Amino acid sequence: MHNGYTVQCDQLCTVLEAIKSNEKCNKKIKCADENIMIQLGKEDKKSIVATHFPCSCIDDGEYLIILCGEKKVEGEVQHSKIVYPKEHYSVFYIDTVGGLNTKTKKLFKNNDVKQFKNLCVYGEKVITVAEALKRDGRFIDDLGNYELSNNQDPNILTVLQQEGIRVKTVKETSSDVDRKEIYDRLREQFPDLKRLMESRFPGDSFQKELNLRKENFGKIQQSFSQVHRVRKLLELGKSVCKLVIKDVSMGTGFVLFDTFILTSAHLFKGYVEGKEPKQDVEVFAIFDYEEPEPETNYYYFRAENTFIDFDADLDYAVLELNPEGSNSMDVPPGLLSEFGRLPANGEACIIGHSAGQVKEMDPTFIIEIEKRGQAIDEHFSQHKHPFIINVLSDHVRKQGIENILQSGKVGTYHTFMYHGASGSPVFNGLGKVFGLHTAGFTYGFIKQVESVIEYAHPLIMIFERFVSNLKNSGNEELLKRVEEEAKENKLLTDVLNIKQEDPVKQMDVSPSD
Repeated sequence: MHNGYTVQCDQLCTVLEAIKSNEKCNKKIKCADENIMIQLGKEDKKSIVATHFPCSCIDDGEYLIILCGEKKVEGEVQHSKIVYPKEHYSVFYIDTVGGLNTKTKKLFKNNDVKQFKNLCVYGEKVITVAEALKRDGRFIDDLGNYELSNNQDPNILTVLQQEGIRVKTVKETSSDVDRKEIYDRLREQFPDLKRLMESRFPGDSFQKELNLRKENFGKIQQSFSQVHRVRKLLELGKSVCKLVIKDVSMGTGFVLFDTFILTSAHLFKGYVEGKEPKQDVEVFAIFDYEEPEPETNYYYFRAENTFIDFDADLDYAVLELNPEGSNSMDVPPGLLSEFGRLPANGEACIIGHSAGQVKEMDPTFIIEIEKRGQAIDEHFSQHKHPFIINVLSDHVRKQGIENILQSGKVGTYHTFMYHGASGSPVFNGLGKVFGLHTAGFTYGFIKQVESVIEYAHPLIMIFERFVSNLKNSGNEELLKRVEEEAKENKLLTDVLNIKQEDPVKQMDVSPSD
């Protein structure tokens, strides 16, 4: 009897990443990633998915079985590092027993996969079937010319490799596909388009630019063009407030739970004695500041003149609002239960009060650690002149930009929201809040200030520090409130060592002995 483990898929990641997020399950895996086969469902020897299969395409409560082979099952996989929501993909099955002329042809890098009926393959709806098979990693590198047919009726041609038909048409095309017409149209359009692009982008710069633009746009577009996701972000954004530290600074904050808010510690720079604000510092949290004057209908609360927690290292401060005497409105719901992991890549969205203005949201994307240097260089390259680029590089280097270039302890991105947006929550495409928008590296010209790159501290790290400080201070009453608020979020209960009864989304995973 196999042991079963419950694995959460509460962020956009691969199946293997989701499985390995469970510590007990991860310890059971004794082979290299490329040797792993993952059976989909309980039906014996039916389907297997690749280790990089999107977690979002696994149904709630689905059962997976991990099998370890002696040889590599997957080669060097060229799949996208970005994992998208389910609706971004098409999923189809390739039988391990081929049709005509495939009995003696080698199709897979490891024939162990033939013990299963089929391979479950996925692809973004903007790529071809051929590209999806090539990126899968389990098929040989050179499949040659081939046809895919409907397995229920092999006489019905579904798609040809050479045609470049998109993945989503696997289920839509029928026997009336006119291959000649498709070839003719491609021949008519492609040469002129290629010549135009090559004239604009010499050398390999076109492909680099195309890849970058496609990747970045896709990250933003995939989630923030969907109304239900935007609606969720707007609802969560009600907890975001403009923070006014009278005669000191302005920034952004958001409700953690009850009457407690989280913001950036550096907003109080010069006005902190030890770990407490100076006695004459007044702090106001303004909510619903979404319409410009005089139409705006905001309301506000005064904050207590003390910090519940203050940490200069992770640059955060927790304050308590005083709901008495301000107005009859309630403090909005908190975001603590919506905390998620810091993603390595993918889309992001910041909601805050840039420059003290009305509430704004900026959909953007995570800049991966290995691409931060490239992103900074590309930003500077717009200024053309080497002397100017060197001066600007020195300027941001003095600000400490090198401290975040290879750091896994921050998330980086581009956003127009920097001055006044410190303390804003940063969300992923699923509405999980993962970061506290902290700062950027800027330089100024006569008419404007430019930001090279911005970053956020992970909220899970902040939560860990917050809980540790509460325990050390002996504030048992507040710690119990934190535990109660966090009990539906497994990431937080792992920190608190509280048993979680009902995960939000789960997969049952049974490792093979």
